[in-house]
Amino acid sequence: MSFLFDDFKGWKSYCEANDMKLFEPVIEYEVQQKQRTEEFIWASLDNAYTVMKEAVQTGLTEDMTSRSGMINNGAKKVYNHPVTVLSKEFQVLISRALAAKEVNSCMGRVVAAPTAGASGIIPGVLVTFQELHDVPDRKIHEGLLVSAGIALIMEKRASIAGAVGGCQAETGSAAAMASGAIVYCLGGSIDQVFNAVAITIQCMLGLICDPVAGLVEVPCVVRNASAAAIANSSAQIALANVSAVIPVDECVEAMGEVGQSMETRYKETALGGLAATLTGQSISKRVLIQDIEMLPDEGEE
Repeated sequence: MSFLFDDFKGWKSYCEANDMKLFEPVIEYEVQQKQRTEEFIWASLDNAYTVMKEAVQTGLTEDMTSRSGMINNGAKKVYNHPVTVLSKEFQVLISRALAAKEVNSCMGRVVAAPTAGASGIIPGVLVTFQELHDVPDRKIHEGLLVSAGIALIMEKRASIAGAVGGCQAETGSAAAMASGAIVYCLGGSIDQVFNAVAITIQCMLGLICDPVAGLVEVPCVVRNASAAAIANSSAQIALANVSAVIPVDECVEAMGEVGQSMETRYKETALGGLAATLTGQSISKRVLIQDIEMLPDEGEE
């Protein structure tokens, strides 16, 4: 949204100066920058949210076994387990975040929100939130616009790509987007929405991207579930007007600085962290050998 403002402070000022809700400048961005009609935008949001809900349902009802074997119907196991740690609602939240991300890992249809590697967080959070609070689809769509605005600024000021900023840039951004959307949909103020984003960034700051065997499966899937939980805790804290202390724009700057300082092996290269463990290396060798196509020697038919 750089044609309107460059940061969260500018977003708030623009809304106040023009008596607009948080989602409305994002509509302007889509209309003016991408030459789309409002009718098209709302229809696209409805389609995107439908795909999110379908991904959650697919992950909880169909076989979710990845080619590597590292993903094996974990969402269904969590969803159906008889022991609940906190509440049934918490169990459902975690299951849904796992489910949508497992669909991605098994080559199914998802919404990159903001990336495929973080595609379980917003679906898990918003589908569960809507069910608990009986929120109409239109309000959820507005929340998605707010989350898109959050992502636009984070991408501009830091990054939303694991290869650039580590997992903090992917699951961290998605959790911040989801947390801001929750607070918005519950009628929170602009300051509360942005405070939720700031708190979430602080919780996710420094998280590396270390996919085992270079696949977006381990630890990516379980991190989607953890990020969904963090999004809800940040929203709860922000709604109570507990300050993040560090302003959201400064949190984003810190995220960008950490991402720039992070060593390459911790940024989606599968050279460090969990990918570099003995088990991680063993899995990598097995998966790579399994996927190699044996070509005939030159001259053979």
